[in-house]
Amino acid sequence: MLKKLLVFCALSAAMAALMLPQTSSVIAAPDGKAIYDAKCAACHQPSGQGMPGTFPPLAGNKDVTGDAKSVIAAVAKGKSGALTVAGTAYNSSMPAWRGQLSDAEIAAVVTYVRSAWGNKASAVTEKQVSAVK
Repeated sequence: MLKKLLVFCALSAAMAALMLPQTSSVIAAPDGKAIYDAKCAACHQPSGQGMPGTFPPLAGNKDVTGDAKSVIAAVAKGKSGALTVAGTAYNSSMPAWRGQLSDAEIAAVVTYVRSAWGNKASAVTEKQVSAVK
């Protein structure tokens, strides 16, 4: 009788465990496109084409697809002053996103812009972002 009761209790506990909602300790990586859409698209446009003479394009922009440190710094620390992209002069200001976005979120959005709209550049890691001071 005791043996049957122990088996019943063990089975009941196993069934109860199966019915509990499963939680995961895996944290999803930030969505670079969603961050871009929320923080960047108003100026650089959803197409990455920017606004001629006001905000530079990110699509086909060698500053975006070149040295990752440069674009990471622009996103993390902001950027202002004159620059020329594809023969068009720009002189506007971009806000610093460090402090509003985590290093992981900055890595995700930089990775997104380096691979969207025909851009073909390597992904950026959180470690690369944190190295930019």
